[in-house]
Amino acid sequence: MGDIEIGLDPTEEVLIRKFPRTVINRAAVLAAFMLACTLALADEERPVNPFEGKQEIVPEGNSLFNQFCSHCHGPNAEQGERPRDLRRLRIRYGDDAIAVFYKTINNGRMEKGMPVWKGILTDETMWKIYTFLSSIQTQP
Repeated sequence: MGDIEIGLDPTEEVLIRKFPRTVINRAAVLAAFMLACTLALADEERPVNPFEGKQEIVPEGNSLFNQFCSHCHGPNAEQGERPRDLRRLRIRYGDDAIAVFYKTINNGRMEKGMPVWKGILTDETMWKIYTFLSSIQTQP
């Protein structure tokens, strides 16, 4: 069955002649998907560290890090052979470092061997660890 096009402007007519309808439909779906992803990312709130700037928390965060994280990430986050140097979070992720940390801690990265800590670590413990990590970030 042929499609009847009513009220097409010249640009639309050229597009329909040059590109099959499936290509146009796929492009429209892709554009809609990309817009939805962008809006979803914009709607996500960046996590907030309640201990931000509180240097007195750093030693406790360091101790918690060594208790829960050092078996994979090295004591005091110093590990020479691991590909993920947690002292470079800010360099690697910039302003998104806090969101990447929060998502990784809560959801894990099983394909990389990172376990899910949600439900095991309290939010307070997690943020104290992040406060420690923030204090040892390598400068660019």
